[in-house]
Amino acid sequence: MELFPLFLKLAGRRVVLVGSGPVAASKVDALVRAGADLRTVEPDDFEPADLDGAWLVVAAAPAEVNRRVAEAAETRQVFVNAVDDPPNASAYLGGVIRRSGVTIAISTSGEAPALAGVLREGIDALLPPDLERWTACAREQRAAWKADGVPMEDRRPRLIEALKELYP
Repeated sequence: MELFPLFLKLAGRRVVLVGSGPVAASKVDALVRAGADLRTVEPDDFEPADLDGAWLVVAAAPAEVNRRVAEAAETRQVFVNAVDDPPNASAYLGGVIRRSGVTIAISTSGEAPALAGVLREGIDALLPPDLERWTACAREQRAAWKADGVPMEDRRPRLIEALKELYP
């Protein structure tokens, strides 16, 4: 299955987390950091109406509950991340690296999450230790390009040259 990679602005938007225990708890911090209006529901208490007004649902419950969540979400046109349960998911979280304003996500379409984790660790090890300098340089260059009307196709080569200049 071909997935469309996407980053979401969740600030102020309702996200419902159906689940309890360590798996559900592991999702809370990232959702809160993203500014989500987080609502949590115990698996035994889930009702389809719990998804009313939601932009995203994270189902971290037993497969039968995840199935009910997925059905309710489908009728409301809401994406569901069903943790370690690809048949009941329409959105898949990946391995994520967040450093110096850069976010890199790796997905295996929900089929091999451990591999995504291994790849995340490997890619993180390859990133430059001074990545903050790279992001600062890129921000400065982008502002200048926009002010000067530099075409998109000319920007990447110019960025590479600017990054090289960071290292005399």
